[in-house]
Amino acid sequence: MGSMSTNYKQKFEEAIQVTSFEKLSKDKQDFIKTISFRYNFSFQEIKKAIEYSIDLSMWNETSLENWWSQKNFSKTLQKKNIFKLLDDFILSLRKEPKQYLIENTSKPVKQKGKKISIEKSDKKIYGMCPVASDKTVCCNLRNIDVVENCAFGCSYCTIQSFYKQSYIFDETFTEKLKAIPLDKNRRYHYCTGQSSDSLVWGNKNGVMDALINFAKENPNVILELKTKSKNVGHLLKNEIPNNIICSWSLNTNTIVTNEEHFTAKLSERLEAARKVADKGIKVSFHFHPIVYYKGWEDEYKELVETVIKSFQAKEIAFVSLGTLTFIKPVIKKIRDTGISSKILQMEFASDPHGKLTYPDSIKNSLFNKMLSYLEEWRKEVFFYLCMEKREVWEQTIGNPYGTNEEFEKAILQACFDKI
Repeated sequence: MGSMSTNYKQKFEEAIQVTSFEKLSKDKQDFIKTISFRYNFSFQEIKKAIEYSIDLSMWNETSLENWWSQKNFSKTLQKKNIFKLLDDFILSLRKEPKQYLIENTSKPVKQKGKKISIEKSDKKIYGMCPVASDKTVCCNLRNIDVVENCAFGCSYCTIQSFYKQSYIFDETFTEKLKAIPLDKNRRYHYCTGQSSDSLVWGNKNGVMDALINFAKENPNVILELKTKSKNVGHLLKNEIPNNIICSWSLNTNTIVTNEEHFTAKLSERLEAARKVADKGIKVSFHFHPIVYYKGWEDEYKELVETVIKSFQAKEIAFVSLGTLTFIKPVIKKIRDTGISSKILQMEFASDPHGKLTYPDSIKNSLFNKMLSYLEEWRKEVFFYLCMEKREVWEQTIGNPYGTNEEFEKAILQACFDKI
C-alpha cells in the first residue's frame, strides 16, 4: 500500500464518503481498498464493489472475497473483464428465484433510539396516495396520516426512508381529521396505512376513537384500516360503523419470518381478521408484496387456500395483488440496516415512475398463479392490481379501466354494495 499514489488515495476516500462503505466489516473494507488500488477502480466501480459486497453478505451468499479468490485474477487482467464476470455472477443470483433457509436463525436488527412523541404540527394529515398517477392503473386512493413512522421492521418498507427516528403523533389530529374537506354528494376511499400501521398503536392518543367518529360522521367515506397487526381489541370493544373496512397485508410464512420483522404472525393476522369479521366488520386482503422465491407457487397456494377456508366471499370487500417496488433511496436504506435479507436479490426492471420492480414476465407469472388460486372468489369479490401499468393488467387480471376515475368509482361501488 506504501507505493499507492497520494492522488488515488484521496480519490478513494472521496468516493467512499457517498457510499455505504462504513457499513462493511473491517476485513471487507480492507479487501475493497486493496482491489480498488490494485486495479485503479473508478468511482462507479468502487461504489459497485461496495454494493455487491453488502448484497452478498445480506443474501447469505458467498462473500466477494471468496468469489474473487476462487477466480485467482492476475494483476494484469483488465478490470473491465473482472467486472463483466462479477456482473454476470450477481445477475445470475438475481435471476434465479431466491432460496430461503427452512429455519431462519438470524435475528433482525432492532430499531434503536426511536421514541414516541406527541407534537403540534402544521403538516396536513390527508392527501392523495403518493403513487397515484396516470402512468399506472390507479384507484385514486386517499391517505390519512395518523402516526409518522412504523413500529414494524419489514425489510422492504418504504416508510423508513421518509421519517426521522421517532414515532410522532399529531397533537391536533382529531381537529385536523374533522377539518378534512369532503363533499357530502360524492364518495371517497381513505386509508390510514401509508405512514404507519393502522392498528398497531390501538387507541393511543385517542387516534382510533377519532377515526371511528370520523367514519360515523361521514357515511360517504370508506375508511380502510390497513395492518399487519393482531391488535383489534379496541375495535371489538366498540360500536364500529359499517363504512370502516379492516384490511390485512398477507404473505407466506416464509416471507413473514424472513422479511416482515416484528409483525404479527400469519396465523395471528388471520385470527384477528376472523374476530373482526365475526363482529360484522368487512375485511379485505392485500397479497402484497408477492415475492418470487423458490417454492413460492406451493406456499402462496397454501396461503390462499387457508384464507378461502377461513372466510366467506360475502365478508370480503376487496382483494389486491402487488409485488416489490423500490425507490433508490430505500434500496440504500435497506443496505444500511445490516439485516440479513434476500429481498434485494431480484432482477430489477424500471416501472413507469422510474422505480425498480420485477420484470413483466415475473409479474405476469406471479399474478396469474395467484388469480388462479383465488378463482373461487373472482365473481363475488372486487379484485385489483396495485401500482401496475395497463400492459400488466391486460396480461393478468383483464382489461384495465379507461381512466383512474372509472377505477375509483368501481371500487367504491363494490365497497358500498358490500356494506
